[in-house]
Amino acid sequence: MERLGTGIGWRPEIADAVERMPGVDWVETVAENVCPGHLPESLLRLRDRGVTVVPHGVSLGLGGAHRPEEARLAGLAERALALGSPLVTEHIAFVRAGGASTGSPPLEAGHLLPVPRTRDALDVLCENVRIAQESLPVPLAVENIAALFSWPDEEMTEGQFLYELVDRTGVRLLIDVANLHTNHVNRGEDPAGALDELPVEAIAYVHVAGGHERDGVWHDSHAHPVPEPVLDILADLASRITPPGVLLECDDDFPEQAELERELTAIRETVRGRTAAGERTAAGGRTAAGGPADPATADRGGSAMTVGAVRPTPRRAGVSAPVDPACEEPGDPGHGGTDPARRRLALVQTALLSSLVAGAAPPEGFDRVRLGVQAEALAAKRAGVVAKVAPELPRILGEEYRPAFLAYAQDRPMTGGYRRDALDFAEQLLRAGRPEDTRARRRLHTWWRERSGPTPPSRRPAARLARTARRILSRH
Repeated sequence: MERLGTGIGWRPEIADAVERMPGVDWVETVAENVCPGHLPESLLRLRDRGVTVVPHGVSLGLGGAHRPEEARLAGLAERALALGSPLVTEHIAFVRAGGASTGSPPLEAGHLLPVPRTRDALDVLCENVRIAQESLPVPLAVENIAALFSWPDEEMTEGQFLYELVDRTGVRLLIDVANLHTNHVNRGEDPAGALDELPVEAIAYVHVAGGHERDGVWHDSHAHPVPEPVLDILADLASRITPPGVLLECDDDFPEQAELERELTAIRETVRGRTAAGERTAAGGRTAAGGPADPATADRGGSAMTVGAVRPTPRRAGVSAPVDPACEEPGDPGHGGTDPARRRLALVQTALLSSLVAGAAPPEGFDRVRLGVQAEALAAKRAGVVAKVAPELPRILGEEYRPAFLAYAQDRPMTGGYRRDALDFAEQLLRAGRPEDTRARRRLHTWWRERSGPTPPSRRPAARLARTARRILSRH
């Protein structure tokens, strides 16, 4: 696989700017936001220009207790083929829980949540990653995520957890240095220590993004400038290995093109400076990875990254790997497969998610304040995404939209995606006789009725009248 170089996250809001930017070697697009049969013209132009496009999944839930859904895997594979991508990426996270085996209804988080760094979670994650690898036509890389809280009684550090994941599956890593900074602020985890333990030779590429701190909590917003501490972690990583690719993420409050270009320049200079420094101390003027000094300007046809499984090199002295002689491959005969681990993981993840999105009491051992912050963040994200997929709601409700949605989300978990969430929210408002303004309530009712039926309403008045008449007659 060719080195990627320097890239930026492609979003419709900045599509034109991305096409105009000099020095963009590749882009990454959220997989769920593109349809393989109707790819955005901007992505097609970039692809045809030779710019690599990588689909980045957010909904697979590889860290969840359930096995990955075949339909989601098929969709990710289809996008990789349509875009001609050299790899696909996803997150080490869970995004849903519940179901019959837990005695709970299915629950959707609407966002990425951290998995516990335990043997059970690792066994399940390894099997889920293998399932995904077998279903995808290109290599898979998985990303470390940012977290607002910690799981109690964890058995491994993040570096140890990722090392074992790579060792057992050969999966590649997408390392987000902004997430390492987030976890440093929120969970007291040392970024340098995490890099010491990581199998850096398994890195497919690196994410860089901005965030902000509020009340002692770092929020990985992807809507603020990249701060110096994040660039410092990137520099540390680049001093250890030449990253095959580095990408700037921006998901909201998009700045002007000039500002995006300045951030890309800062990222290039950070990697170039530390890679060059590392080369001066390496034998033969090469980096530890044996690649060119500057991945941002490397010849795209030059140094290649091996496709397929990766096995991490032995850890450096002083860093101990977690050893459990009784724990081998999760599918080994005599170990009972992962089903027992899946059941245990399902119960703890369901209890946690119920407290975050359904108003249940927080599970024992968690920081209740931090879980409250996480619950608020999940509700705020839901409100923001629903406003994008159903922009009529904020227009109809005005300033009432956000507080009304946040109140709705406190104990009403998302069960069927954001469009279903928008309909359920509107129905709940209407049942409560809201909004109070008669005209707004009538508009909301019309909007809800036209979208909640089994088929979209016809634009022909006669057809709509006939359908309404049939509904009335069917009641008698």
